[in-house]
Amino acid sequence: MTDVITDNLDVWTSAIASKASVGRGSSDKQIAYGIKKLRELILELAVRGKLVSQDSNDEPAGVLLEKISAEKERLVKEGKIKKQNPLPEINDEEKPFDLPENWKWTKLGNISFINPRNEADDKSIASFVPMSFITTSHTGEHEQEAREWKEIKNGYTHFANGDIGVAKITPCFENSKAVVFSNLSNGIGAGTTELHVARPYGDTLCARYILIYLKSPEILIVGESKMTGTAGQKRIPKEFFAENPLPLPPLAEQHRIVAKVDELMVLCDQLEQQQTDHLAAHQTLVQTLLDTLTQAADAAEFEQAWSRIANHFDALFTTESSIDQLKQTLLQLAVMGKLVPHDPNDEPASILLEKIAEEHGKTGKGRTAKNKPELDLSQKVILPSSWEVALFQDITKVITCGMASTPKYYDSGRIFLSAKNVKPYRFMPDDHKFVDEETYRKITQNAKPEKGDILLTRVGAGIGEAALIDQDIDFAYYVSLTLIKPYLQYLNSTYLLHWLNSPEGVKKSLDNIYGTGMSQGNLNVNQVRMFSIPIPPLNEQHRIVAKVDELMALCDSLKARIAAAQTTQLQLADVIVEQAVA
Repeated sequence: MTDVITDNLDVWTSAIASKASVGRGSSDKQIAYGIKKLRELILELAVRGKLVSQDSNDEPAGVLLEKISAEKERLVKEGKIKKQNPLPEINDEEKPFDLPENWKWTKLGNISFINPRNEADDKSIASFVPMSFITTSHTGEHEQEAREWKEIKNGYTHFANGDIGVAKITPCFENSKAVVFSNLSNGIGAGTTELHVARPYGDTLCARYILIYLKSPEILIVGESKMTGTAGQKRIPKEFFAENPLPLPPLAEQHRIVAKVDELMVLCDQLEQQQTDHLAAHQTLVQTLLDTLTQAADAAEFEQAWSRIANHFDALFTTESSIDQLKQTLLQLAVMGKLVPHDPNDEPASILLEKIAEEHGKTGKGRTAKNKPELDLSQKVILPSSWEVALFQDITKVITCGMASTPKYYDSGRIFLSAKNVKPYRFMPDDHKFVDEETYRKITQNAKPEKGDILLTRVGAGIGEAALIDQDIDFAYYVSLTLIKPYLQYLNSTYLLHWLNSPEGVKKSLDNIYGTGMSQGNLNVNQVRMFSIPIPPLNEQHRIVAKVDELMALCDSLKARIAAAQTTQLQLADVIVEQAVA
């Protein structure tokens, strides 16, 4: 079985899953799925007797059980433990798999004392271990703090050096929070009440092997199905902890299993670190090469940079995150005038802005920018000669936010939206609340959202995420959203949307947050009005939007192929695990 592990290293390291999430940077969150499955396989093989070879010279588990029984009787006679009723025998239907010849099925309640209590002087120092001090490590490590015994002896779970504990509450149990207590002050401790504890009878067991059993996938799956209680407060019953069938090897083999698990987990750690380093280096390389496109000083330098990327395209864009990096670069190039060719016959943007200024004049607004605004880009950019720079307030009818106070909600009525209904390029009005007609009219009387307008989030972790209202729908909206109404006869609102969602647009939003932290801060509407935006000729805006649509579709297609290949790798890892434990 060791060959199964080592012969499939490419599967374990290449099976990477992306965490399900939305918004900016979603593909950066990845799980080393193959290595996770490898860790689970190691633990499962360990408790099935398939990880190390059996030695016929080992004292059989049946003899070990007799010694444990004798030790238990001795402790009862000495008054150190109470006599316990025998647990029911394990029938064949309860045995989930076959064991090696010198192993035995037993129960944790037969070979250890469940949930013991300690006796100690009130003034003596003991160790306190809350749940947060218990790790998910396969070694069962924990932290501790010293306290007087009188402070912690009541209302907490007791344990001592060598005891094995497992979290009984969700999600700590599913996350494999389990521990072997060690180096406790004066050998004893107390802590979280959300533990079941087993105390071996003397030196009859290897506590680390029992820990491996408690962390094995089979136990976690079955244990989760046995939980009782309400959602968020479900717990593993004591009966499951004490009476679930436990595969017991000879004591010598228990120690060999622990040593082999430690050895292989070190290999997993090394593989995971190599994988992390490789992904980080790959991401840095991709970003460095893409930056040469946005930083190119002239057409020749741009062509050279693109040629370098194109020659290594298949090696560079192999992950979902690298495709997302490419998408962001394409947006940045689009709003820098580097994505489509320029047509000298296009009506220049200066005339476009004059027309918009006339529209402003008709409404009594007039153009507010006394001087030509400067383009505030991270890199120094020379825009095409036919482009102009304008303040957002000078190219829009209105920029405003929604209702400042939380309205009264109803079971029906007018649709009411908030920041949760907007993600980059995704207008999602289906999950909404309702307000009455009066509230709706009050919010929309000066600025009614319409198809073609833009919504920009202005509070919370998603500040600066923008989407186009792409359907005819009447709704009111909360203060967490900024409504942007462009002059649609002179501007392609999708081009403006591309700028808002481009790296420079997002940076502009994030740089103007005020308040305490990302989760509490917000983006002032007046700041949005003063955003300086590069404006191409209208015809070129249309060409840019069409080209971005074309390239984004290609990126999505490539991303889908990568995801499909990734799914195949995940399935392959699952199949190898299933076959190995069959």
